Amino acid sequence: MEEAELIDRCLRGEESALGEVIGLYQDRLYAFALRLLRNPQDAEDAAQDAFVRAFRNLASYDKSRPFKTWLFTIMHNRCMDLLRARRPDISIDDEAGAAVADAASSAPDHGPLAFETALVEKALATLPPIYAEILLLQYKEDLDGAELAGVLGVPEGTVKARLSRARAMMREKLMQPSAAADRITCGDLK
Repeated sequence: MEEAELIDRCLRGEESALGEVIGLYQDRLYAFALRLLRNPQDAEDAAQDAFVRAFRNLASYDKSRPFKTWLFTIMHNRCMDLLRARRPDISIDDEAGAAVADAASSAPDHGPLAFETALVEKALATLPPIYAEILLLQYKEDLDGAELAGVLGVPEGTVKARLSRARAMMREKLMQPSAAADRITCGDLK
């Protein structure tokens, strides 16, 4: 079924259509929120709040734009609200870090590939939220520059600058001696 038809069914009040939209996006919104908020309960609450806000405001959705972009804009705003509310303590503890790595990793356990994914997830969890978010939206959700600008509410030039900075930070994290030592250890296990 086309997404536009599904949204039309939601607008007509069909509960089954609402369930389909939730089924389509629930895991993705949760994973996105978990990577940003670094707390499973906060991520679950944020995803639920995003759906509630989306369904309450569905009549204001502009059908000429992708629904996914609109929904992730709502999710982004909810996550940013939660992050602002908890400042200055945005640190990540060991248990939350483990939960992020466990829940966020979508790759099955296939040796070195899974290990590399775990390293990337670990590095991503240490980035400031604005940089982690932009990488997640581009690489996990496949949003292009214009869509990123729409979700984040910033000009495309800002998107390009943030992506560049985020990639540089990831490279730096992944090139640190501890990450390199982890790669060597993994290679030795073959």
